[in-house]
Amino acid sequence: MDVPPATSESDCPGCRASVKLQAQLEARILELETKLRDLEDKLKPPPPKRPHEPQPPAPAKKPTGKKRGAQPGHPPYIKKWLPREKVKKFTPHVPEYCAKCDEALSPTSGPNDPEPTIHQVAELPKMLAEFTQHEGHFRTCSCGHVNHRPVPADIRAHCLGPNLTAAIAYFSGSHGMSKRGIEETLETMFGVPVALGSISNSEQEMSEALEPAYQEAKRHVSDAEVKYVDETGWKERGLKRWLWAAATTTVSLFLIHPRRNLDALKLLLGKLAGVLVSDRWCVYDNWHHENHQLCWAHVKRNWEKQIERGGKAKELGERWLATQKEVFELWHRFRGGGCTRAELGAQVTPHVETLGVLLTEGVRSGNVTLSGYCQRLLDRYPLYWIFTAVENVEPTNNHAEQVQRRAVLWRRKSFGCQSAGGCRFVERILTAVQTLRLQKRNTLEFLGQTLAAHRMGQAAPKLCPTG
Repeated sequence: MDVPPATSESDCPGCRASVKLQAQLEARILELETKLRDLEDKLKPPPPKRPHEPQPPAPAKKPTGKKRGAQPGHPPYIKKWLPREKVKKFTPHVPEYCAKCDEALSPTSGPNDPEPTIHQVAELPKMLAEFTQHEGHFRTCSCGHVNHRPVPADIRAHCLGPNLTAAIAYFSGSHGMSKRGIEETLETMFGVPVALGSISNSEQEMSEALEPAYQEAKRHVSDAEVKYVDETGWKERGLKRWLWAAATTTVSLFLIHPRRNLDALKLLLGKLAGVLVSDRWCVYDNWHHENHQLCWAHVKRNWEKQIERGGKAKELGERWLATQKEVFELWHRFRGGGCTRAELGAQVTPHVETLGVLLTEGVRSGNVTLSGYCQRLLDRYPLYWIFTAVENVEPTNNHAEQVQRRAVLWRRKSFGCQSAGGCRFVERILTAVQTLRLQKRNTLEFLGQTLAAHRMGQAAPKLCPTG
């Protein structure tokens, strides 16, 4: 008996409709929460102004003795030579006469000749964009009737091809370019005069096309065994929002939410499962403690502030940082293959006891600020050592911060979004761009394929790794 082939979720109309409905409901929830947040903010009294506190001077950097700029032995201008099949033009430089005996040389290489040396030069043609003019012609029949074949509606629906539309999204989502900057770039570099409104429309079309990939990334991060999470400020029409980021080793996920609370965390991750690596923000206390790794980089920065206060805080801070340095030396030895994770745990045990005693000493110091800080660390102390026993867990949340870095730079230049639709575009384009960067895939190529599939009503290409 013939068995019908199994259909994937992307091939099932009912599944696609269900996923689309879920995304619409989540967007509606976000919209209502946003309106509620805005109303609550209007009812709040303005916060009291704090007195200006001068920032401490930055620590002086020790001179390295090296000159500015590239150092001897740095890589060439092009990071790596392109493979031969991707090179369009070849210019051979063949010696014609022997430099020793002045004999004429063969124009073709012989079996004993070494391979030629290479140097590649990259250049842009004067105009990269190709224009296609579709013409709807008329023909007059012998009976006198004038016949017209119009340009098909699916062609007239777009003035920009999928690759050029993908480039617009790439410029903003990957490089944080403004709409006016994109407008100038398209006309100057590619010879394409595009209106600002067309750029906004292109971003929204790209957002719709990326919605299946966004849901795919959301499921992947939710099911991941280890995930790194961080949050930072954002703006929507000048109102406070929070941009959440969750990342695995191969996938990144972004969410803009009106709150920095547990509901936002659940909406980001879907479920509180797996191992979480984060900072000490109170919302993360809802995670299961045996699966929650706290970030050592944040603790280091906090102790550096304590050291600036002087006295007992400085003494304990310097002792903590010295021990933390030894802990990370053991960690880097493990990362380099110098020991197993079990051996790492055994070597770290004395430092666990040393830092525990240090925190107890800080709690009993009589300094209210120092005592409170040490007590907060002591309350979560076991959560700093999960990395010594659990596979694929790192001691810092640097991975999430690095993934989020591009969003922070974008925010500084754009000051956030002006609409809920703009926020959805930011979520989806950052999810795609940062995920593809982690996987070392071509971002522009993926965006072009995704938009082309969206316009033809076909299944979108996969964003997340399979298996």
